[in-house]
Amino acid sequence: MDGVRKTFDEWAQNGRAELMEVEHGKNVSKFLESISFDESFSFLDVGCGNGWVIRKIGKEKNCKKAIGIDKSKKMIIQAKKKTGSKKEEFIHTDIESWKYKGKFDYIFSMEALYYSDSIENALKKIYKLLNSGGQFFCGTDFYTDNKATARWADIMKIQMHLHSKREWKKFFQNAGFQVKTKHIKDLKSRKKWKREFGTLFIIGTKV
Repeated sequence: MDGVRKTFDEWAQNGRAELMEVEHGKNVSKFLESISFDESFSFLDVGCGNGWVIRKIGKEKNCKKAIGIDKSKKMIIQAKKKTGSKKEEFIHTDIESWKYKGKFDYIFSMEALYYSDSIENALKKIYKLLNSGGQFFCGTDFYTDNKATARWADIMKIQMHLHSKREWKKFFQNAGFQVKTKHIKDLKSRKKWKREFGTLFIIGTKV
C-alpha cells in the first residue's frame, strides 16, 4: 500500500479528518463564497477526505450532482456515513486511474494534488473531465513561497511535491488552462502560515 493512502486511512480513524475540516474550512469557505453558483452545475472534489466540501456544495440549490473521490478507502467510508443528500456520491479511487464518462462544470481539490504521482498527469485528466468553460479550483498551503509549510514533507514522510506559485501556474498552463491565482489569508489565526502567507488557490478555466 502506498504511503499516502496508508496515512489518510489512519487519519480517517484518528480524528485528523475532522481536524482537516477545521484547519482548512475557513479559507475554503471564504473562497467558495466568492464563486457565484447561479446556474445549474455539477461538481467534483478530488481528494475529498470525509466529504465536508461535497456536503457544503450539495446544499447549493443549483447543484445537480456533487461527487467526491479519495484514494483512502476509510475516508470514503466516513464520507458515506455523513452524506446529506441524494445529489452526493463518494467513490474510492484516485484521479489518474478513475474511469468516468461524464464531465463537470467545477472541479475542486484542496491539499491533495501534490500527493499525485504526477501533477502533470492529474491535471491532464482533470482538464478532460471539465466541460468547456468549466473551472478547476486547486487550493494548497504547501508551496515554496510559504516558508512556514515547506517542512511538512519531512514531518509527514510521504510523497509530497513542493512547488512555487510560478511553477503551479506553469503546470496549469501546460495542461491547457487559462490561469489566475488568489491568496486567502486568515488574519486572526495564531498560525503564521495561515496569517502571513495563506492558502494559494490556482484557478484554471478550460477554454
